[in-house]
Amino acid sequence: MSRNRLTEDMDYLRERLELSRDRISEIKGEHINKYAPYFEHVADHILRCIDILDNGRSLVDYDSIPCEELSKQNEELYKDIINYDNSYLNPDVTFSLFPESIAGQYTFLYNELMALVPWAYDGRVDLVTIYSELFLEMYRIYEDFLAGDETDIDKARHRNNESIYWFYHDYCDVFTFDSVKKTLVGDDNIRDIIENADLDKANYLYAYGVRIGENEIELSRYISNLSDDKIDSMASCYVKGFVKGFESTGKDVKKKSIVKVEYPIGFERVVRRSAELFESYNLTPIYGRDGFFSFEGGARSRNAYVSSMNKQRLFDHKNDKGYYFDKRFYNRRLEAIEEAYKKYKAQAKEFAGPAVIESFGEKEFKPVIKDGAYKFTDKQNKWNVEYLSKAGVISNNYLPRDEYSYTIIAFPIPEIGDKEFFETVFNKTMELNTLDYDSYQRMQQKIIDILDKAECVHIMGQGVNKTDIRVKLHTLNNPEKETNFENCVADVNIPVGEVFTSPVLKGTNGTLNVSRVFLSGLAYNDLTIEVKDGMAVSYTCDNFDDEEESKRMIFENVMYRHDTLPIGEFAIGTNTLAYKMGREYNIEAKLPILIAEKTGPHFAFGDTCYSHEEDVKTYNPDGKEIVARENECSALRNVDISKAYFNCHTDITLPFEELGIIEAVLPGGNTIPIIKDGLFVVEGCEELNKPLI
Repeated sequence: MSRNRLTEDMDYLRERLELSRDRISEIKGEHINKYAPYFEHVADHILRCIDILDNGRSLVDYDSIPCEELSKQNEELYKDIINYDNSYLNPDVTFSLFPESIAGQYTFLYNELMALVPWAYDGRVDLVTIYSELFLEMYRIYEDFLAGDETDIDKARHRNNESIYWFYHDYCDVFTFDSVKKTLVGDDNIRDIIENADLDKANYLYAYGVRIGENEIELSRYISNLSDDKIDSMASCYVKGFVKGFESTGKDVKKKSIVKVEYPIGFERVVRRSAELFESYNLTPIYGRDGFFSFEGGARSRNAYVSSMNKQRLFDHKNDKGYYFDKRFYNRRLEAIEEAYKKYKAQAKEFAGPAVIESFGEKEFKPVIKDGAYKFTDKQNKWNVEYLSKAGVISNNYLPRDEYSYTIIAFPIPEIGDKEFFETVFNKTMELNTLDYDSYQRMQQKIIDILDKAECVHIMGQGVNKTDIRVKLHTLNNPEKETNFENCVADVNIPVGEVFTSPVLKGTNGTLNVSRVFLSGLAYNDLTIEVKDGMAVSYTCDNFDDEEESKRMIFENVMYRHDTLPIGEFAIGTNTLAYKMGREYNIEAKLPILIAEKTGPHFAFGDTCYSHEEDVKTYNPDGKEIVARENECSALRNVDISKAYFNCHTDITLPFEELGIIEAVLPGGNTIPIIKDGLFVVEGCEELNKPLI
């Protein structure tokens, strides 16, 4: 039987797993050399996971076990993540043990095997079995070439490469079908937790099988003590925003029946109430697990996710798929994606979109660049960009963006500060999420009325900020019925507070600079991007002494490995209350982009806000059609779709105090200021300045 098709015969899978268990159990003490401790340690980890699989627990079981015991068991399973610096998960450790040419393969293997823990909790006999077999395959290579008196490092490296590569190639369809199923069908075990767990006790948290830390425990306790009214208010804001997203774009939510709910673990009480509200709109919530292995990109704070993961570990292993990623593999995966969507075509048609609860407040993470961490080759960078583009096209064929919507809302986690500080910020965030959008809509319209007179917008920094850029705007053929800027109120992106457009690329030129910005969990110091005709032509930051490492960090995490990206969005955030909250509590670096983008003017590199929806007519509350829905890149979608989209969109926000001027430049050269010296100067927008003074 080809191993790219896993049998559904549970007895046969169990037989394979038992054979693996028996062999893995024999490893301890089998060989005594400097490499043996690694294999013994990893073998112990696998055996613990198989034991969990064999002794599956129900929610009732968790209620009957003391929480302290559950916590101890959880810490034992994840001790190498907790003590990452000294574990075999850390490239520094494996590179000090194994020869350099093979060390990365072994830290990669163990990191992948950490996924066995949640899979064991989910009863995934198939995945635990095949990964146990992969470990044994690489153990046999160790026995053949590393365990004896004579070693052959080159043969070990070659055989390891082959084992890893063909494992992921052969099981590509299995992993891909799982990933698509998670998006469109969901996870029954997580549904069971949401619907049936006793949320008054923290015991239920351990039923997820993921690393449960103080954030999850304290968040669960805090949420469990909130009043029913507050829970209802949070859930209603979130659900109504999702439905409003359909209404504002003229889509019919009644044609859909599935909503994907994503949330931080500990938020179950809000999610349970949200599920009831979604059901009132005839939308059935589904839930999935966060990714845990390289095939899914590692942990990504999506689906049901935790914050208590070691960020250096995630940073070190972010490129791990490079161990098996090439042109042949990405073509194989594209075929598997197409087949998976065909299988779940009915569910895709009913998919209403994701409803996401984000979290923020984790301590600032300063990554350490490690020689042992895998780095993509130039070819792999090129292939990855090609793959993401083509995968996006397939996904859009089955999940057309013009037929579904989404919503995102964010809340802090306990790590943000002590108990009193956390509760204060939580309540302040609640206020932001429920602001009266009518007043913002009126003020934002006054800003748009001026901007719609302009042919471009000039943005210039002050003080240390070197920003000096002109953003070209689309020509309005009928200003009475057309507009360039969307008047964004609290629907899909909560909280309220921005006006945004998709600029014309040709004629958009200059320098974007910000002294400090926090993007996707990483801080950037003195980030500078040079733009010519709307495209990033160079970039740098001061994060590392080695400028090339600083550029690599931007290339991988802002440019997403593209040699260049367009400015997909220019916006002016108007939620100065959010800006004040960030400054008053010194948490601006911790605010998620969802909130940060509302706290000032910002630029997004990558796709426009209307990606794959350019042909859907969208209107502001005043009835004007937003015509700036595409740029010169996305206009290629009907010619060569691979050149139209970049599958990324990264917002970079300028703080008000670094802002000298934002002015509308009219045909002929006259200007009308929107913001001057960090304050709004548009008549009727004085209210926005109160939090800034």
